[in-house]
Amino acid sequence: MILVTGATGNIGTALLRELHACGAGPLRGLTRDASRATFPEGVEAVEGDFAVPESWKPALDGVRSLFLLSRMGPDSDILAAARRADVEHVVLVSSITVQTHPHLGPAEENLAVERLLKDSGMDWTILRPTQFASNALMWAGAIRNREAVRAPYADTALPTIHPADIASVARVALTEPGHQGRTHALTGPEPVTARQQVTAITTAVGREVPFIEISRQEAHAPMAAVFGEEAADAVLDVTGGDLNDELLAVRDTVSQITGSPGRTFRQWAAENADMFR
Repeated sequence: MILVTGATGNIGTALLRELHACGAGPLRGLTRDASRATFPEGVEAVEGDFAVPESWKPALDGVRSLFLLSRMGPDSDILAAARRADVEHVVLVSSITVQTHPHLGPAEENLAVERLLKDSGMDWTILRPTQFASNALMWAGAIRNREAVRAPYADTALPTIHPADIASVARVALTEPGHQGRTHALTGPEPVTARQQVTAITTAVGREVPFIEISRQEAHAPMAAVFGEEAADAVLDVTGGDLNDELLAVRDTVSQITGSPGRTFRQWAAENADMFR
């Protein structure tokens, strides 16, 4: 039994689809609202919320492999419950900022979860992806309203990753030998700037999308109102304010593990064009 948490999210949806297609299983997907889940035929939908421990613990019954997103709930409790349920292998999605920006609060939290997993006694595989292509959905409201996209660091190019590539690597780690005890840094196949992302979305939706570069200070205020000062600073550092070679590096990990080339941001934009229309 493989349990996929975050089963209706950007990674979980693609992962369940790939696991089902390759004949892995049995499969179980954990979601807050099972009535809204559209899983492949034969995938068991289980309802649970990591904020309510008693709601998700039964989902671990009979599970031998677990796909887990970092910091979605009380990670120490989740990993302890998985250990008690005799889960053998956990594939954890952390963040590349553990390598590139270890001094930032979110990176420190991710590293703490990684250490908990390594000390748990279970086999582990850690995935450290870079910036998600799906982060561009934060512009969807403005684009649908035919407003300009406003973003800082317009021409800073990061190797943004398609969430489905994270899912593909997770599928291999869950179903093939050789990935226990390994940490994989994951990026997209090419650097892409915010300006280029908007151009790709323009092409996908078939109409002009204006882009306005703003200052860090202008970007910080609305972010801080939603996420808090520290989180806003962290996001802005990672997206352009505090760059280093580790963050900018393009890695071929996805293609090496899956045997397929990494998906581009253009592909992600084409697949998700309706979100911007």
